Amino acid sequence: MMTSVLVSPDGYYEYEAAHGTVTKHYYQHLKGESTSTNSMATIFAWSGAIRKRGQLDNEESLVIFADKLETAAIKTIEEGFMTKDLGLMSTLENVRILDTFEFLRAIRKNMEN
Repeated sequence: MMTSVLVSPDGYYEYEAAHGTVTKHYYQHLKGESTSTNSMATIFAWSGAIRKRGQLDNEESLVIFADKLETAAIKTIEEGFMTKDLGLMSTLENVRILDTFEFLRAIRKNMEN
C-alpha cells in the first residue's frame, strides 16, 4: 500500500494518504447514497502515524495495534473482500464488492480474529 510520510528538518512527522480526494463519493454521501470508497491509503496513513507515536512514546501497544490493523486490512483484500475500484482490478476469483462501511467492518472482523 502506498503512503506518504513527510519529515521536517526539525524531526516532525506527517503521514498522509498518497492520493487525491474523493469528491464524487463525498457528493454521493451527501445525497444519502452508498459509496464504495477505497480506505486503504487512509488506513495506512493512520497506522503509520499510530506506529510512530508508539515508537516515540515507547508504547509497544500502539505499535502492535498499527501492525494488526495493517495485517487485517491486507488480509481482507486477499480474502476477496474489496471496494469497487479494487474489485474491478482484481484477478482473484469470487471477489465480493463492498461499500465503504462494509469494507471497514470486514477489516474490523479480521482484527478481532
